[in-house]
Amino acid sequence: MSLMGAMNSAVTALKAQSTALSIISDNLSNSSTTGYKANTTSFKTLVTQSYSSTSYASGGVTASVRQNVAAQGVISGTANSTDLALDGDGFFVVSYGATGEETFFTRDGEFEIDSAGFMCLGNYYLQGWETDSAGNVIAGSTNSSSTLSAVNVNRFTGTAEATSAETIQANLPADAAVGDVVTATMEVFDALGVSHTVTMSYEKTAANEWELSLSDPVLSSDTATDSGDITGGPFTLTFADGALTSITDSAGVATELEFSITGFTTGASDITAITIDVGQGTSGTGSLTQFSSNNDDPDISIKSITGNGVEYGALSSVEVDKKGVIWAHFDNGQDIAIYKIAVADFTNANGLENQGYGVYQQTSASGDFTLHEAGEDGVATITPSALESSTVDTSDEFTRMIVAQQAYSAASQVISTASDMFDDLIAAVR
Repeated sequence: MSLMGAMNSAVTALKAQSTALSIISDNLSNSSTTGYKANTTSFKTLVTQSYSSTSYASGGVTASVRQNVAAQGVISGTANSTDLALDGDGFFVVSYGATGEETFFTRDGEFEIDSAGFMCLGNYYLQGWETDSAGNVIAGSTNSSSTLSAVNVNRFTGTAEATSAETIQANLPADAAVGDVVTATMEVFDALGVSHTVTMSYEKTAANEWELSLSDPVLSSDTATDSGDITGGPFTLTFADGALTSITDSAGVATELEFSITGFTTGASDITAITIDVGQGTSGTGSLTQFSSNNDDPDISIKSITGNGVEYGALSSVEVDKKGVIWAHFDNGQDIAIYKIAVADFTNANGLENQGYGVYQQTSASGDFTLHEAGEDGVATITPSALESSTVDTSDEFTRMIVAQQAYSAASQVISTASDMFDDLIAAVR
């Protein structure tokens, strides 16, 4: 009984140390795998029956894998803008396929952009919330995975912005005669990114007074073609010692410089209001003055006329910030937020089930997950252009390997010794 028990115990030891060696081998083979979490072997004793001081029944040992999914790996910088690393607790949320309903989790941020524009890790697609252009989540709630969608950087392949404000820095000639007219032009973009030109005509109506009229817009590419209808003006501008003191409409009521454009021939929607900042009564950056030009032919002197609209631009690159906001950069100079990456947190991350390829699945042991914005509620921030290294310590693994090898050899020796003792017993019987 005792010899059989010794052999059975030694066999379980061989199995347990084989398991340990398998885990060590797996760790070593993944020492360079992004986001890999080293596993350790947990040994537990087996007891077949109770024993006393005069009787002992060996049970042996069993081995199981022990995960350390929550361990933080070293973060190293890369040259790829879509490489992402989590610094702290949490996981990227991914789905199998762009429209997959099943949710998975990973610390591997080695994402690539596929031919359709999706950020993916092989067949697993990164999930996030759609945002407005400033990076605010559009979905009413960030607590439900139903508000997530696969991140597609081609959400906007191109963009344009209609003009809503103009800023003028110029000087009207105080030495112009009453009745003289000077002109200047400003560029206005419609919602389709088409450029239009609006002419501003300043007629001197008194010593310190000018009337501003705005012409209907024309295409900047074809100034002979009207492209819309202006509403607003004329405006009366009054100066004192060179400074603009008041702006009134045609009825003599104080007003701001503002106009609208309707009926664009390009098919763009109407622009309901374009304000002109000339610095009067505001803290704006515009400035319209009236000082002498000291020229024989007095004319308006323009320092700058700028607007906030932009022409059409194509997507040129994407970038992710530490809050997980994905910014699309366009070649017209616009930067627009398109997604915010979700970070999932678990009560017991070590209870997740490893699916391979650095991907984990929720289990009853891990508990339910909660979704957070990066850096909020104590979850990880996102480090862009970086990857989290494997947590494998090769020197530690080699030490474990030596221990496992010695234990395996010792268990083998027990079997060999027990076999010899059985031979001796059988020989004595004969």
